Amino acid sequence: MKSDLKTNIKFYQVSSRYYRPGNEIELASLTRYEKVPTTVMESPNMAAHEAACRVASVINDCVNTSGRCVIGFGSGKYVVDVYDELVKLYFADKVSFADVVAFNLSELTTTVDDQLSLGRLINERLYAKVDIDPSHIHALGQLDASENAHDHCKAYEREIIDAGGLDLVLCDLNNDGSIAYNEPGSARSSACRLMLLGSDARARVAEAFQCEDVPKTAITLGIGNILTARKIICVAWEEDSAGALYNTIEGKMTDLVPASFLQVHDDVNIVADLDAASRLTRISYPWKVTSCEWDDHLIRRAIVWLCEQTGKPILKLTNEDYNDYGLSELVALYDSAYNVNIKIFNDLQHTITGWPGGKPNADDTYRPERERPYPKRVLIFSPHPDDAVVSMGGTVRRLIQQGHDVSIALQTDADVAVSDEDLMRSVLLADRLTKRFEQGTTFTFIDETLARLVNNTTTSGHDEDMRYFKGSIMLSEALMACRQLGVSRENIYDLRMPFYVNDPHGQGKLTDADVDVIQQLIARIKPHQIFFDNDLVDPHGTHVRASGAVMHALENLKGQDFMRDCRVWMYRGQWGQWDIDHVEMAVPMSPEEFAGKRDAILQFHSQIHDAPFRSSADGKLPWQRSIDRNRDLAEKYQQLGLATYEAIEAFVQYHYDQ
Repeated sequence: MKSDLKTNIKFYQVSSRYYRPGNEIELASLTRYEKVPTTVMESPNMAAHEAACRVASVINDCVNTSGRCVIGFGSGKYVVDVYDELVKLYFADKVSFADVVAFNLSELTTTVDDQLSLGRLINERLYAKVDIDPSHIHALGQLDASENAHDHCKAYEREIIDAGGLDLVLCDLNNDGSIAYNEPGSARSSACRLMLLGSDARARVAEAFQCEDVPKTAITLGIGNILTARKIICVAWEEDSAGALYNTIEGKMTDLVPASFLQVHDDVNIVADLDAASRLTRISYPWKVTSCEWDDHLIRRAIVWLCEQTGKPILKLTNEDYNDYGLSELVALYDSAYNVNIKIFNDLQHTITGWPGGKPNADDTYRPERERPYPKRVLIFSPHPDDAVVSMGGTVRRLIQQGHDVSIALQTDADVAVSDEDLMRSVLLADRLTKRFEQGTTFTFIDETLARLVNNTTTSGHDEDMRYFKGSIMLSEALMACRQLGVSRENIYDLRMPFYVNDPHGQGKLTDADVDVIQQLIARIKPHQIFFDNDLVDPHGTHVRASGAVMHALENLKGQDFMRDCRVWMYRGQWGQWDIDHVEMAVPMSPEEFAGKRDAILQFHSQIHDAPFRSSADGKLPWQRSIDRNRDLAEKYQQLGLATYEAIEAFVQYHYDQ
């Protein structure tokens, strides 16, 4: 299988001037808002290689000057990519670890599964593949409940002091702003200690080890320990790191973002890719720090920003507004504010369409979708059974009403999203029915399941029967929701993709078998439109893998004749929303249409009140936040001076080489 294709999703081309300036003067101008030196690379692979080269340089310099190099090694999902690159440098004779003294930054506490060891993870990805002396490897070790954590931590700190202190710390910047396992709330002076893990940290552990039950605590070097290192290299990539990276580099120092304390260190460098750096001023708002290379996308972004700053709709912006907010370049480029305003107003107006499948017998020059062919065969991929309904239910309803042949492919059954309470409700119903229709007898499975639930015995994620029962609940709810929207039963496909079936939390490895499932369905339907999910910040990983399989299938099929007539759109909703300057198709909803979408969502009884996963600190469920985003987007269009709608669903076209 080819490398991860999600790095091919680029909404616009960022000029290299903004992240790779030609000289120190340009760099100083670009980074005027940045409080931590940051290196931005085009892709995660390039970022990992850059970080590895920096680590190798530190090792070589320290060994040449003092005979050894003492390094604190992290264990996050980004830093292990750096380890892979370090191994390549080692085999290329660019670096040796013979004189490296290693201290692991963190370790999980003892669990029932002794394989859940961060030390084992680092050993497998780095130590076992290079020439480091095993006696030079220092690990925190896994505590059990009887051990004194305080004494254990103080002894580890003394080992670091005895080694001469840390020359380098290599660590991740996590998406909650933590480094190592210093959770939000950690003090700048915090020392090595036992740390209670939050939900984000436990989700990262679950993904790293592909397991369900993870420890609630970990031993970690504190922020104070990390800041004593002579050099620090911190790495982050992918879109879900963007908020934490911005807060770390341009935000205020606060214990709510422990990584922000890196601002006080005099020799630190953050290495990131463009997705992670996307919220930095020089990437997102370059006109604030330099002259720009203006294109249609950047102009739209600048005008949307200007409207937010002034509180004015687009057509009321004046020359003075442009001058006051540093956008005089645009006035000079277009001769007047009016000319820029009209251009962007029309640009945004053309994204709005009540015909997401294209309007037949109409001029489609300025419409997001083609008028022909009509009707279209439409294939919608839904990572979980509820995603398509929650994220684009209004569009699905509109497509069907306008005569298109709509199919929905349910990529997984989302069994882990169904609570034991909902399972018990369904088992009680099944128990009652089997007693009536089987002349007083019950199936053994129903009896055993009911007994386990009544006795509050855990329903392990590895129990195949339990998973099937829970998955069936979600699938039946999806059938009812799709029926509410008008999708024919025969047009709903239960794909049960292997990556999810093979792992309780859907964190199994994506393989060719997953891609084949998608590819065969596309080839069978030969759609004119494909919609797939792009909620790549999903903390549980299912969306990333599900969309990855679609992108790989599209890559494999791009030479087929039928694909030349197929346009591919990406949606978001459960975990995020498109920025308005990215939107290429906006499908509006009236109050009645929005109510119809909500009615379909409410068919997912297992998700509307007590689903296991909540999306943010406000306690709202993902579907509730998606509904809010639909309304918020409509309000943003209204504030820009465009038509007023109850809600809007937004899409971005996926461009691939056909």
